[in-house]
Amino acid sequence: MDYDKMMVELRALAVLAGRKIMEIYESDDFDVRAKSDDSPVTAADEAADAIIAQGLRAAFPDAAIVTEEQAATHAETARDFFIVDPLDGTKEFVQRRGDFTVNIAWVEGGVPVRGVVYAPARGRMFLTDAAGVSREETGPFDPDRMGATTPITVRTPDESALLVVASKSHRDAATDAYIAKYAVADSRAAGSSLKFCLVATGEADLYPRLGRTMEWDTAAGDAVLRGAGGHVVRFDDHAPLRYGKPGFENPFFIAHAPGVTLQEG
Repeated sequence: MDYDKMMVELRALAVLAGRKIMEIYESDDFDVRAKSDDSPVTAADEAADAIIAQGLRAAFPDAAIVTEEQAATHAETARDFFIVDPLDGTKEFVQRRGDFTVNIAWVEGGVPVRGVVYAPARGRMFLTDAAGVSREETGPFDPDRMGATTPITVRTPDESALLVVASKSHRDAATDAYIAKYAVADSRAAGSSLKFCLVATGEADLYPRLGRTMEWDTAAGDAVLRGAGGHVVRFDDHAPLRYGKPGFENPFFIAHAPGVTLQEG
């Protein structure tokens, strides 16, 4: 695979999808419907999905593509594939809280090796470069030209004063009980795949998720965190999180910087 071409295309599609999402987000009103699993979906989810899926098919006609909004068609997939969540954090979008992201990743042999996470309302973009090293772009987010970027890396954690990030919309008592096993200096809430990116930039050390997620929710953030030196592991046995699973459902997981001694659940 030509990673240089890939990252140019993934970044451009994320920007274009983000523009469409913001057009709808900034409108006076938009419809919200419930999918079969009772999760919300909006016109922004569907429009962004169409932009990304069509762009990927045009640029990479031989590649397998999995997207959240077309998930019912994905009975099985190839060993290597693109996986897309066009609007992660739909609840944040609906409540106009800003913590939503566009997510596109490339998975090879069960591992997300390249990816982009774009938070258009926050003006932040995190992406791997062609070599798989993670960077943050600071704008102006032109689809045809990358702006200035800086490398990002996880921080060396202080285990007596850890920085923890957890879900804004899905935090529960089990998550709080697990976080209480650590010496925490600060705990913050964030929506969508931004939580992976906060660990990747050193703004947090630990992100535990004790709730249902799908591979499209996590793959791009996982790729960014891996490219910044971090890890995403299963909650039960601390083995690396794998992709291409039947049904695309994830187990509970922990995203963390190296140096965090993981506690048992």
